[in-house]
Parts: sequence; structure tokens; C-alpha cells
Amino acid sequence: MSSTASDLERIRSEITADPDNAWAAAANYQPIYVADTAARIAIVGQAPGRKAQESGIPWNDASGARLIDWLGVDETTFRDPSRFALLPMDFYYPGKGRHGDLPPRRDFAARWHPRILQAMPHIKLTLLIGSYAQQHYLGTRESLTATVRRFADHLPAVLPLVHPSPLNFRWLAKNPWYETEVLPQLRQCVRAALA
Repeated sequence: MSSTASDLERIRSEITADPDNAWAAAANYQPIYVADTAARIAIVGQAPGRKAQESGIPWNDASGARLIDWLGVDETTFRDPSRFALLPMDFYYPGKGRHGDLPPRRDFAARWHPRILQAMPHIKLTLLIGSYAQQHYLGTRESLTATVRRFADHLPAVLPLVHPSPLNFRWLAKNPWYETEVLPQLRQCVRAALA
């Protein structure tokens, strides 16, 4: 086993044992993310939903089905850890808020992502899904629409995306450039990174 693979195993154990995650361990929740030393594309999302937490499978819902379609791959390819690393901003379902799920914990990604990404030296493309990932990785304070509209500024290594939730149908209807400009570029970048 390579040092990076054993590093990834050690990091997962540390996350599970971290006192900040004791509430999750008490509920028998496992951290929901996928990381492999051979991964080529990192998808940084928000936080797992309830279904993902219960099943142990990230993007295990309608949002995941739409994301797979956007990427232009099949589910087998998407679920292959040597191709896609799935790193939400928090690895545990944060619970329900007044208007949807609660946000990911503020300092979680800053603490764990750098070590995980360091153990994945073959990442060629990072997809930043939603404003939490974009603010963290790009340092942007502009709106999600403005950040995604300027997607070309971050190519070829990074591509900001809107969340594929079915609840975003109004945003998608108001921003038709997303389907005509961003999605073809996304599929091209994915093909190149996986080649």
C-alpha cells in the first residue's frame, strides 16, 4: 500500500474519532466522502443529504442523478473512486433547518480537505458545486450566479457549478446560458481529465 493510500485510511479514522464528530459516531454515521489516490476529478459539494447519510452513498438522490447527467458520464464511471473524488464541505448530514438543510460546519473543510487532497496527486479538475465550496476555494464574495457566469476565469483546473438540485429549476430557467455554455464546457473538461 502506498503512503498516500495509507494516509487516506488514517485521515478517515481520525475524522471518525474526532470529538467534534462524536454526535455522528453516536448515531452510527460514517463520514460521507470518496477519496482515492488515483482520482482525477474532485467534486466539492455542500454536505451530504439525509438519504446519502443513511445509505452511506454520496449524491444518492435526484441531485446526484442530475449531476451525473451534467458530467456526461454513466453511474459506474461516477462511482469509480479512481476517477471521481467526492468531497463535500462537511462529511456529515448537518440536519434540517427552517428552509432546507443546515449549512456545512464552517471550519470542517479547512481542517480536512488539504490533507485529503494532498494524498490525491492526480487531480486534474476540481468542480465547485454551490456557494459554500466556491467561497471556500475561490475566496469569492460575489453571488453564486456571478461566480458561475465567470466560470471561464477559473479554467482549466477549476469549474464552479450551480447545485444540481431539482429545486434549482427557477435558477436554471432564468439563466439559460448555464445549459448552453457551462454544461458543454463541463463535459469537455471531464473528458479531458479522465483521458
